[in-house]
Amino acid sequence: MTEKNGQLLINFEKHTYGGDSIGHTSDGRAIFAPYVLPNETAIVKPYFEKKKFIKASLVSIEKKANNRIDPVCPYFGICGGCHYQNLNYANQLQVKQEIIIDQLKRIGGVSDPPVKAIIAADHQFNYRNTVQFHINNNGELGFHAAGGKEIVPVTECHLPMGGIINLWKTLDLDSYPGLRRVHFREGYDNDFMVILESEDFQNLPEMELDIPVSIIHLSPGGTIVMAGDDHLIYQVQDRLFKVSSTSFFQVHLEQTEKMVAKVVSLLSGKGSNLLELYCGVGLFTAFLAPFFEEIVAVEESESSCEDFAINLDEFNHVSLYMGPVELILPQLQFQPDCVLVDPPRSGLDQRVFDSLNQLNFPYLVYISCDTATFARDTKKLITAGFILEEVTPIDMFPQTYHIEQIALYVRN
Repeated sequence: MTEKNGQLLINFEKHTYGGDSIGHTSDGRAIFAPYVLPNETAIVKPYFEKKKFIKASLVSIEKKANNRIDPVCPYFGICGGCHYQNLNYANQLQVKQEIIIDQLKRIGGVSDPPVKAIIAADHQFNYRNTVQFHINNNGELGFHAAGGKEIVPVTECHLPMGGIINLWKTLDLDSYPGLRRVHFREGYDNDFMVILESEDFQNLPEMELDIPVSIIHLSPGGTIVMAGDDHLIYQVQDRLFKVSSTSFFQVHLEQTEKMVAKVVSLLSGKGSNLLELYCGVGLFTAFLAPFFEEIVAVEESESSCEDFAINLDEFNHVSLYMGPVELILPQLQFQPDCVLVDPPRSGLDQRVFDSLNQLNFPYLVYISCDTATFARDTKKLITAGFILEEVTPIDMFPQTYHIEQIALYVRN
């Protein structure tokens, strides 16, 4: 390590969760920086220092790794959306596989994590059926800068589906003051939705588009349907799902189908009663319903519950409770054979753990979109008497550090 003008020359060793790579200073402190590959030497500039570690921004690559490739996007390293466009896809998958194993060892305390091969995506670009842009003070659409809060205006992005890109190019919002975010969604049979978020609920924008599209305005004053419908339809395998403008749905449908198949394979045949927590609009519920005699589902989002009621209308043995899981779960009078949880990025609330520990069920399937909180919760589940049987990573978000994982636990 050499230092000059507050900048450091560092040899980087391996990837870490969150998109950074790690190296070490001469005094032994770990130093983290984005867009650097293992076995590369880079000049970095520290911006946050603690006793044991440093966070730094990349200044330049002085010695390149043999597996570095040129990114397809000119905003890579400027916009903070992608992290691995400098790696070919096979290397991206290897990195994610190794990170899951490392997190389960270090945070989860699992000495030999039973991690299966990651399920790759057939399409690594143009896969997102929804994208959110932020608006800068000049009315330009963009994304948050890498490592910062400022908005980087962009004229291209390689992650949304082609229909969204075409819609984005036809939209003129320069004359709409107060706009903060714009969401584009693409649903079944080339249906589109534009969601406008602003702080002003009185002065709505005037818009002209050459294609049929639903337009929704969100503000502190409520939700207004300006054109079209308040929802889109999405198709997963042979089923159609109603998803309202304020409801969550998976963004990579090809990988969603693989996720559904994995969840069904883990839970089918494992009893008669299923408890599903954080059920959303009923994606997994719909495919699991034929395999259980009774399903009790819990979801907090009001719009997701309304969609769930429509999406699961054909099943009389499915019950839905609306409210925070940590408040509803302790009140349920239901004994499941297995439990399915798909919590937010923050993982399972301690109150949810406490309630689950009161139920003597043998099987738990955990779907996670955050590897760190997943590893933390795994340690708690093992302490509570569960054995981690297997973990299957699914690459829902190519070019980014994000990883989806599906785990099966069996009570010891």
